[in-house]
Amino acid sequence: MALKLRLTRMGSKKKPFYRIVAVNSEARRDGRALDYVGYYNPMTDPADIKIDQDKVAMWMQRGAKPTETVQSLLKKSGLAS
Repeated sequence: MALKLRLTRMGSKKKPFYRIVAVNSEARRDGRALDYVGYYNPMTDPADIKIDQDKVAMWMQRGAKPTETVQSLLKKSGLAS
């Protein structure tokens, strides 16, 4: 089973926010997640990013690979180089 750290869309029409989730790579975008590791709200100024460092580290050790977008959010929050 290939694991990914990716975004899932939440919120109402024209007011999105995103949860950062650990999920099987074959699952749907908004399908059932294995774990919720943070959130990203692009509608605020500046954008609100909250990520649980311990959960991200745990899933990365288990082989989860972040998507490009999640990787950039990790960089912005200071968790990845």
